Amino acid sequence: MTIRLSDFIRENLELILQAWEDYASNISSSEDFDREELRDHASQMLMAIAEDLDTSQTDAQQDAKAKGRAPEDGHDSAETHGHDRQTSGFSMIDTLSEFRALRASVLSLWSQVIQTASSEHFEEVIRFGEAVDQAIAESIKAYSHMRDQDNRLFGAVLSASPDPIFVLDMEANVRYVNRATVDLLNMTRAEIIGRSIDDLGFSLPSNFQRNLSKMIADGLPFRGRFLHSINSGRPYQFDYQLAPVVDEEGNTEAIVCVSRDITQEAIAEEKIRYNANHDDLTGLPNRRLFMDRLEQEARHAKRSSMPFAVLFMDLDGFKDINDTFGHETGDRLLCEIAERLNSCVREEDTLARLGGDEFALILTGVGEHRYAERVAKSITDAFAMPFEVDQRSLHISSSIGIAYFFEDGTDSEALLKAADVAMYMAKKGGPSISPAL
Repeated sequence: MTIRLSDFIRENLELILQAWEDYASNISSSEDFDREELRDHASQMLMAIAEDLDTSQTDAQQDAKAKGRAPEDGHDSAETHGHDRQTSGFSMIDTLSEFRALRASVLSLWSQVIQTASSEHFEEVIRFGEAVDQAIAESIKAYSHMRDQDNRLFGAVLSASPDPIFVLDMEANVRYVNRATVDLLNMTRAEIIGRSIDDLGFSLPSNFQRNLSKMIADGLPFRGRFLHSINSGRPYQFDYQLAPVVDEEGNTEAIVCVSRDITQEAIAEEKIRYNANHDDLTGLPNRRLFMDRLEQEARHAKRSSMPFAVLFMDLDGFKDINDTFGHETGDRLLCEIAERLNSCVREEDTLARLGGDEFALILTGVGEHRYAERVAKSITDAFAMPFEVDQRSLHISSSIGIAYFFEDGTDSEALLKAADVAMYMAKKGGPSISPAL
């Protein structure tokens, strides 16, 4: 009795699927795939092929199918298979391997059932092979269509992104740029592609190449920042992230760089840092920044044995001016005082407003008392001239206390306290300039 291959497939479906699973287990992409879903796809493909075998065909149809020119069979199982395999992460090679496993499973089991191969068996094997090949073609077509569509969608997303995105090869040469990168560099794609990242005008950090190599070795993303000057000459700051593109074996084959213009954010951050460390009224360093610099200067002096001096200043008569003419006049006077004090010190020194009418000064590299006293005297002399504020000539003086590193203390708090004590000595009827005791 002759057993038709289509009937054999239907009657032995479970046995075929078990044999197919043994073949398909070596497909890497199937490892993370649900077993029932894998079997369901294979079962649908087998039923579609069995139906194809039962369908009569003319000599012309058989000739076209033998040459790979057969029209689609009207079943959507192969197209669905290709679409789902693409969505599930199967590569095209894995998809072909799955069909080869299906063909081998059927033919291996059927050869054990038939005892003597007849011409009818031979014809069914040919038709079975043609049906599998057609299913492969339709599945690959759907797979390719899906992949092409994904590529178009991905390309549209990249092109529409306002953030510069580019792809580098393993030698850090550009392989792809999106529209935002083209606009940023003010170059054509042809001028950019193939060039080294170093040739494109990015002010990348000196350790960029080392970070790139580390990212490739670790296979992990890396984040950093770079500067780039636009045609106007204005520098823009960018945050960037490097991410490896890995092949199926886990080896890095390219690097994607996604960057984002953070210029305004950086300006805002810098403004926040500045405001946190500077006096809102005069723009001078505030107490926080002054104490930080005083600590740094004390550490440096301990290492280098290079002494320095701290001056503490309090304005005499400021409260009376504030009460008489108002706070706005008082604020303008403080700004004028800050400008005049700045003219009395060097660029490397630190002048700060500690609050209210109190100012302080760090004089670096002061080895002799007379230099600090000379600076204090120049401040006193500067205050001898009236301040012109709101069309008024305002007279004000200051009491100054001086403390010296090593002599009056070796930490910031002790030095500032010693200068403060010396200032109060000067204010209590003593000289306007007083060293610490």
